[in-house]
Amino acid sequence: MFMPHEKLAIQGGKPLRDQFLPFHRPFIGEEEIAEVTAALRSGWITTGPRTKAFEEKFRQYIGSPHAVGLNSCTAGLHLSLEAAGVGEGDEVITSPITFASTANVIVHQRATPVFVDVEPGTLNINSELIEQSITPRTKAIIPVHLAGHPCDMDEITKIAQQHGLTVIEDAAHALESEYRGKKIGTISPFTAFSFYATKNITTGEGGMLTVLDDEVEEKVRILSLHGISRDAWKRYSDEGYRHWEILYAGYKYNMFDLQAAVGLHQMDRIDQFRENRKKYVTRYNEAFKEILEVEPLRTKPDVKHAHHIYPILLNLNMLTADRDQIMNAIQAENIGIGIHFRAVHLHPFYRDKFGFQPGKLPIAEDASQRILSLPLYPGMSEEDLEDVISVVKKVIAVFQK
Repeated sequence: MFMPHEKLAIQGGKPLRDQFLPFHRPFIGEEEIAEVTAALRSGWITTGPRTKAFEEKFRQYIGSPHAVGLNSCTAGLHLSLEAAGVGEGDEVITSPITFASTANVIVHQRATPVFVDVEPGTLNINSELIEQSITPRTKAIIPVHLAGHPCDMDEITKIAQQHGLTVIEDAAHALESEYRGKKIGTISPFTAFSFYATKNITTGEGGMLTVLDDEVEEKVRILSLHGISRDAWKRYSDEGYRHWEILYAGYKYNMFDLQAAVGLHQMDRIDQFRENRKKYVTRYNEAFKEILEVEPLRTKPDVKHAHHIYPILLNLNMLTADRDQIMNAIQAENIGIGIHFRAVHLHPFYRDKFGFQPGKLPIAEDASQRILSLPLYPGMSEEDLEDVISVVKKVIAVFQK
């Protein structure tokens, strides 16, 4: 605990914690370690039977017709754009409050990202603003389920159908999420998930793409491994050698069995992981509800929230410090933090290449200056959680106007 107006560590005081609490630490159990060891001993470490087993386990969890294991969520987004026929001169609508990869893959396809402002409260893309950004060149929409809160998929799907657009969901944060009773991954033609080290489950690196159409799934799977013919990994199996053919100029995006070995057992922990995070979110919300300088994001009543991260918005008009000063003060107390996210359209590459300027997306730009994320993961102890709360209260108390 701390005393009101106690000197901050960044000002020469004693940090509230002796040991640094990282922003995230993955939970890896003995089952994952044993499965990786078994994969190594099997002699089959690239794409193979464990990848296929992981794909099937994931597919059943989501309830999607198909699930394709990949080396990242980014790969899933890229392959979706390729399979949807997005190319040079096309436009793709997406959110500015996202990780850079969501926009980067649009650029890789020589298309133009069109950023639509976000809605207050959730910071998801504002579905009411999408239609006014559609032009004859628009080919797709990539909604991003920020922090695991689903976007307004009914309205987005309706708009896409009216204008003949493909919806590609960025569900990097949304493994457990549901929208009006529907699992994310069962709504749109393409949905990309992430298993990066900080995600709800991890394979170290890795991703999964759920696809609704049989023929499209086959094309995506072929594109993910150099464009060579389907199930070419079996050419070295005991079924006998199979000649392969190049069907597309594909990519090197395949998941491999060492990744899948971890994922197979992470899947068994999904529900417990989410319950732990949800419990911690409830405690955070309770602790911060009387602190007017701290504004948690809101949750709509018709969704199941994955609670991937816990972002807060700082009400800077009530503070004598900006977001970065607050962030540095929290870290000096030995609490790790994250920023999710600074608006993509104002990063140097996007400013310089596309001419984006401040003032275009006011809600996103305001959030970019005020947002930070606090630690939220199953391996945290309740003592860790209370330390985070105490640090935030300590820092806010010092910088109150």
